[in-house]
Amino acid sequence: MSPIDSYRHLFGLTGRTYIVVAFLARMPLAMSQLGTLLLVSAATGSYGAGGFCAGALAVANAAGAPFWGARADRLGQRRVVAVQSLGGAAGLVALLLVVNTGLPWGAAAVASAATGLLLPQIGPLARVRWRPITAETGPRQHRLVDAAFSYEGAADEASFVLGPALVGLGVSIASPTAALALAALGLAVFGTWFALHETATVTHAATSAGAVVVGRLMTPALVVLCLAQVLVGTVFGSVQTGTSVLATAAGSAGATGYFHALLGVGSVIAGLAVAGLPAHFALPARLRWFAAGLLVLSAPLLLVGSLPALVPVLLVLGCTVAPYMITTFTLGERVTPVSRTGAAMTALAAATGLGYAIGAAAAGRLADWGGHTPAYAVTVVAGAAAVILSWSGAHILTAALAERTAPPASVD
Repeated sequence: MSPIDSYRHLFGLTGRTYIVVAFLARMPLAMSQLGTLLLVSAATGSYGAGGFCAGALAVANAAGAPFWGARADRLGQRRVVAVQSLGGAAGLVALLLVVNTGLPWGAAAVASAATGLLLPQIGPLARVRWRPITAETGPRQHRLVDAAFSYEGAADEASFVLGPALVGLGVSIASPTAALALAALGLAVFGTWFALHETATVTHAATSAGAVVVGRLMTPALVVLCLAQVLVGTVFGSVQTGTSVLATAAGSAGATGYFHALLGVGSVIAGLAVAGLPAHFALPARLRWFAAGLLVLSAPLLLVGSLPALVPVLLVLGCTVAPYMITTFTLGERVTPVSRTGAAMTALAAATGLGYAIGAAAAGRLADWGGHTPAYAVTVVAGAAAVILSWSGAHILTAALAERTAPPASVD
């Protein structure tokens, strides 16, 4: 089955409306961090205050994600995601009110953290739905789930390209307040729609059927995969910081978001192509080679001295980012008990957010000392660490797959 046939079959199982809703539902999270940064910075005149509030939102979201994922496993996505969507939308509105009423920015930081805690991780939860959705496809299920994870990885990357772009457009046309108001409205509408879609009921019925065998969540294999996601998050944070430093030095600070989006463009294209990889190219082997790609393709960042030179480097580097992340999420689904997949997927997403914070902080410190090149060095070090982790942890992942992976179901 070709990748195009796989995607056509998947979208036929859910209907195109679900695909659109699930994509739009993840956009508010992609918009919220930059939107908060710009909102608070504009209101206070301090990028430090804006950055602190945006960081509070991101860290709280990462900390709360595994909790909400576990609740979704236990109670079903319908109730949990609906509460998060409406609560997160209310949190964004509350943040707007706090900032625009002139309260000290510390109050905005508290509101940002509360909002981040409530915002749903739609991408990881959408991944959980695909195995139950494809349950009746027989021997093709294995391949269809792989294709679904490829699509979800590409969709996540696309959302984190388009989300900041929407914020920038909203700020250009109106104000940061308008941009975050749009995110709140989108979350209330599409997040709730995603929560109430019939696929949520099918997913809960399938996962709760295996709830008697709960199993351990943080196995050695999932720990390896969480560390892998921390490292790719570090790549994101350090690349964005290094690009910001380079763009500012070139007198084009406002172009940072557009240059960072180049990383997502290559990532989306490569992510969609992952569905075409042969089945005999085992997942642990994929992780090793995609990690090597992170290291090799990030090394040219150390030679970049201008914005034009940065363009091809970011485009090519993006081509290994989505395949790496798709592989970790696919492995996470394969090595986790079915009744804990929501918690596993959100834990991996939380690890990515943690890595982003680490990468941005480390690159920022080094940039203060020596400019964009030391900041990009953090990216290269993260790539090297990913290689070491993927090769040293290969036996753990292979053993976990052998233990949990059952042969494809036969067709009567």
